[in-house]
Amino acid sequence: MFTPVKNYPALLLSQNVHKTLIISDLHLGWEINLSRKGIHIPSQMEKILQKLLNLLEMTRPRTLMILGDIKDTIAKAETGEWRDVPAFFEALEAKVNEIQILRGNHDGNLEPLLPPSTQMHPATGITLGTIGFFHGHTWPSKKLLQCKTLVIGHIHPTIAFRDSLGFRTTKPVWIKARCDTGKLVNGFLRSKHIKKAGNPIKAFKTRFSIKPQVKELLIVPIFNDFLGGRPINRKRQYRSYIGPLLRSQAVDINKAEAYLLDGSFLGTIEQLKSFH
Repeated sequence: MFTPVKNYPALLLSQNVHKTLIISDLHLGWEINLSRKGIHIPSQMEKILQKLLNLLEMTRPRTLMILGDIKDTIAKAETGEWRDVPAFFEALEAKVNEIQILRGNHDGNLEPLLPPSTQMHPATGITLGTIGFFHGHTWPSKKLLQCKTLVIGHIHPTIAFRDSLGFRTTKPVWIKARCDTGKLVNGFLRSKHIKKAGNPIKAFKTRFSIKPQVKELLIVPIFNDFLGGRPINRKRQYRSYIGPLLRSQAVDINKAEAYLLDGSFLGTIEQLKSFH
């Protein structure tokens, strides 16, 4: 039902004649944090916008879905974001019929910056067919656990390569991982302070009348080329891959598969640790 767009950090979901383009993590206004440190970079919004407009022209979807983190500041909007975010979405409105946003952890006070026609969804996500979409910094809604596949952003996954001279390069990657349904459900129930006895899947089904069946997780690379990422093949992994789903240990990240934007399969994360 959905495929990565070659050479872009984007998915194209086809439902009959309705196509949805899915991206994540624009982080418009990222230059503001650098300016506070004395590094002054002009706004790069136009370059990010042009990349997205080119992608829309190439794929011609009816709907654009963004999996959160439209802007870079977290709790509020800075002056530069009040300028760039509205201009960004006004340009998009002319190219796509519908824009949907799933709230990310950087999207506080975002609504005043958006056109009235933009649809804003909660951080707990939405479903399209058998696929559940959410940003990834919080647990999804219980409804998403009946999906077979979950798709998130938030992690900014990259693979780091170090050559014989010690120089390191990083490349954005797609991460495809298997999910342990039982561990995932167990973590969800704990987060809701729901006591269970015995099988967590049975307890979940009894409590919510929903059969959990998540088997796969897909992590979308960051759309903003100017920001780095998180090398997930480092030998000493980050204590917390941000987000409760990964912290629940339902996903064995070492066995996850990494793919470059052109579709090349790199191997599992465990195999790629030797290149960090």
